[in-house]
Order: sequence, then structure tokens, then C-alpha cells
Amino acid sequence: MRRTALPHMRFYAKLTLTFAVSLRTLSPLLPDEPGLAGFHWVRYVSANIPTNVRGPMLHPHRRRNPLTGEWVLISPQRTQRPWQGKQEALPPASLPHHDPACYLCPGNTRAGGAQNPDYSSTFVFTNDYPALLPDAPADASAEEQQDSFLLTGENVTGTSRVVCFSPRHDQTFADLPVEGIRAVIDTWATETATLGERYRWVQVFENKGALMGCSNAHPHGQIWAGSFLPNEPAKEDREQGAYLREHGSVLLLDYVALEAGRGERIVAMNDRWAALVPFWAVWPYELLILPRTHIQRMPGCSTADRDALAALLSVVLRAYDRVFSVTFPYTMGWHGAPFMTGATDHWQLHAHIYPPLLRSASVKKFMVGYEMLAEPQRDLTAESAAGVLRALCTTTDH
Repeated sequence: MRRTALPHMRFYAKLTLTFAVSLRTLSPLLPDEPGLAGFHWVRYVSANIPTNVRGPMLHPHRRRNPLTGEWVLISPQRTQRPWQGKQEALPPASLPHHDPACYLCPGNTRAGGAQNPDYSSTFVFTNDYPALLPDAPADASAEEQQDSFLLTGENVTGTSRVVCFSPRHDQTFADLPVEGIRAVIDTWATETATLGERYRWVQVFENKGALMGCSNAHPHGQIWAGSFLPNEPAKEDREQGAYLREHGSVLLLDYVALEAGRGERIVAMNDRWAALVPFWAVWPYELLILPRTHIQRMPGCSTADRDALAALLSVVLRAYDRVFSVTFPYTMGWHGAPFMTGATDHWQLHAHIYPPLLRSASVKKFMVGYEMLAEPQRDLTAESAAGVLRALCTTTDH
């Protein structure tokens, strides 16, 4: 099925790109309401695909995620369905340079009573309300539950840290200059190496925007480290290991080479990194960030790797903000090889970016119903989403 579908998929991606580049010429067809242009743009593209190029991959089908072994249902014919559901509030148009009420701004007092230093770059501290504790006492009830297969528990230890990306309250991660993003990458690498000396899994992530549950607008992320391997990286560990044993090569290295050769799902790429919408994407404008050489963990990135990653992130995150002319909410997180374990040659460092917006700046994708009870489903194909983002990427921002 894949071979017969590729010509249609390539044509669809090119057609999407053509309309994307010509968005200005379509402006009379689009409403003036902020954040709605992208939705109508996708509807326009979808509605104007000639019927003779609607190949098998443009009808309902499933795609497998080789990183987890799970499937996603693709329903491209649903992009034109009407929406009368919940509309999310748009983020504020502007924020102050420094907010005296913000718990993360330099010099301010945090909710837990500690005072922030007058920091000028990145700033890291242990979360005042952590999800994991380094000296958590053994839970007797968890130990007792070991007697039953149906009531299994385990004690865990860990820590939760907050990473302020910038002293400026009014900047998002995408707004930072490349050197500011580079400083954050260095902080990620340092913290990962330090925490990896004590904990098996180190999870670097950012929840951006109130839509993703972020409780503070100040640009920041988090790092949770724990003594256990969580569910999602455990799936990736299993599947990457199986792939290496069967094929003798690294799954994500093979995948990034495949996508670089085909191009239809590539959003941005340089000589060291690629940003692409994965073939198996679940979220509308989901991205996978991949190094093009074998790197197992963030601390293993060279100076040149970090420079190139900062440049790539700057381009793709700013492209996100152009989709609906609004600061784009998302969850972004890095997966690398676990620590304190056996061989990790099968692992490849990568980042997942999961943005919820689907139709406009105020309409998000919901994971409910069939998706909670059966399997994930998406309307917009990965190829069309990549075409939209690719057309919005520019290297002239800085």
C-alpha cells in the first residue's frame, strides 16, 4: 500500500506547499478573526485536491508507530467537518518585561517562600512542590501489595527541577535569540548528566501555554528524574532494542535517513538535525526532532551539535507561532538512553513536540471517546501538516 500511495502523498504535500506560499493571494477568502486563517487554509487545500489524486493514503487508514509498536487511525476526509464545540480563550496579546507577581521572575519570592536570585540567563531550582522526592520513605502498603499480582506497587525516589529559560517574563522559548536557546540546551545537557549519576530516567520537558496546563507564563520548563523507567520510554526502549537485534542498525537513524531522502514530511533540516512530522503522528502539528548522527543522550551533543540544534529549534518554533498567528501551545520533551542500565546502543536521542491546536487558535484536538477507548485518531495527514509548517519556516528571523 505504501508504494502505491507515495505519488499521491508527494503531490498532496506539494499542493499544500503551493497554497501555503500563496496564502496572501487567498486572503480575501479568509475571515478577519485572528487565528482562523490556518484552519480555512487547510480546508481550502483539502477541498481543492482533484479527485484523481486522492490515493489510498488520503482515505481512512492506519499507521504504525515503530517507536512504541502502537497504531493511529488516519481519517483525512474529516478535515471539513463543522465545529460547534468548545472555543479556547486566546493568550494575552502582551506581557510585561518583569512581573512583580510572578514566582519565576528574577528577585521575586516564590510560592514556597524562597527568593529568586537576580539571574541574567538560565536559572535552575528544585521545584517547591515536587512530584518526586529524593528521600521518600518506603511505603509499607506498596510493599504489602507485592503479595498479589493484581495489586503490585513499588517505592520510587526522584527529584523535580524547574528551568527558567530567560529572566524576561515576556519571552517564550521561541522568542529567545539563538544564543538564548543555546544556553537552554547547555543547561539541559548539564542537568541530564548530573541527575543521571543518581537516577535511571531523566525527563526534560516544557509545557507551553495555559492550554497545556502551564500555571505560569514565564518561559520555563521542567526536569523530572526518577529511579524507574516510565511507561513511554519503556516502550521506546523495547522497540528500539528489538529493531537493533533484527536489523543490526539504529531505528531512528534509519528513519531520519529515510525521511531525509523522501522529503514530504521534513519541516526543516540542517547538516546535523532534522525536524519532521512523523509518519505516525497523532497530534495535528506534531514534530519529531532527530540528530542525523548517532547520539544517545543530550550530554553527548558536541559544540557543533548544540549550535545546529539551537538554530533548528529557533526556526521551527517560530514557524509554529505563524500557523494561527498566535503563540503556539505544546508539550515538548526529550528522550535519550536511560542511565544505570545495560547496553544502550539501540537508543537515539530525540525530542517529541505535541501541540494541541487543530482548526484555529481557539480550537484544539481532544483525546476522548474512541481515542481513549480504542486508539488515537487524526484528521490532518502528516504530509499536509508538514507542508504547512515547512512553508512557514524561515531562517531570516534573527
